[in-house]
Amino acid sequence: MIRFVYKDNYLCQKDSMKDFLIDKIDEIAFSTVEADDKLWETGILDSITVVELAVEIENEFDIKIPFDEIIVENFETVNLLVAYINRKLG
Repeated sequence: MIRFVYKDNYLCQKDSMKDFLIDKIDEIAFSTVEADDKLWETGILDSITVVELAVEIENEFDIKIPFDEIIVENFETVNLLVAYINRKLG
């Protein structure tokens, strides 16, 4: 999926799943994160924001995320989320 965003007053292409996740976490949790930052351990995501993030991921990538898959092993870092989403996309 290709996205366009304004950066430094220029319209730029943005197509990275990682960028989408980082932007959504910033929007949902009001925290800027890097790809390997611990999201649950540090409290960036909590029980409410992680479900909100899961819904955003479902909508963006047209996948279903069962509640029993919203676990640290899948959601602790952006890199783990990317791997999880790619597995779901098959």
